[in-house]
Amino acid sequence: MAKTIHVLNGPNLNLLGEREPAVYGSATLADVEALCRLETDRAGFGLLFAQTNAEHQMVDWIQAARKSAGIVINPAAFSYAGYAVLDALKTCECPVVEVHISNIHRREAEWRSRSIITQVATGIISGLGIDGYVLAVRHITGLR
Repeated sequence: MAKTIHVLNGPNLNLLGEREPAVYGSATLADVEALCRLETDRAGFGLLFAQTNAEHQMVDWIQAARKSAGIVINPAAFSYAGYAVLDALKTCECPVVEVHISNIHRREAEWRSRSIITQVATGIISGLGIDGYVLAVRHITGLR
């Protein structure tokens, strides 16, 4: 399990490609998974890729991944009120890279720019579209 990267996606990302394409683009979550898998395969890592709309499920996945090679997380709406997710991430012994498809600092509502998850993340990538996922995975593979 030490050579596995967990890419975890929060609420509404199952609708990626359909929901607000002007903000999030037309790529689907399956497209994101395919790009991440190419990167992990190239580097000799395993990939666990998942999406949930349920906070308790995200907490379970984080706890299972806490000693892995790393976690790439797009917490989505958990960014703003997911204190259980935040507490679970505090238990991690691996790098955690927070990814946002849009630039949360340029969004229309100020509250979107204040992710509570950032305080425990090793790094954050925001505003580079789905390429942010690939960069996050590449960063983690380069650490091991």
